Amino acid sequence: MVLLEFSISPLDKGESLSPWVAKVIDVIRKSGVTYQLNAMGTILEGEYEEVMAVVAGCFKTLAAESSRISITIKIDYRTGDDSRLLSKTEKIKNILGPDLNITG
Repeated sequence: MVLLEFSISPLDKGESLSPWVAKVIDVIRKSGVTYQLNAMGTILEGEYEEVMAVVAGCFKTLAAESSRISITIKIDYRTGDDSRLLSKTEKIKNILGPDLNITG
């Protein structure tokens, strides 16, 4: 199982990127992959090939309208089928208490 956090944005579209971010999030949403959106990127959870295909789909969507794109990717692989998207932060919350500011 892979957790893949990534950020992708066009570099040639000016200051406000929300229309292009929305296009990327739509690709992610339609993929069926489990995801969590945050203020600085998106976390995908699934098998390696599955999450990389989503990233590729997001790239192709932006490349159709942009001549320059920035992508940052961070991957955490661990054997097993258990979901870790929420459990990783819940473990820390159990240690530090319920008032810990965790989004998602």
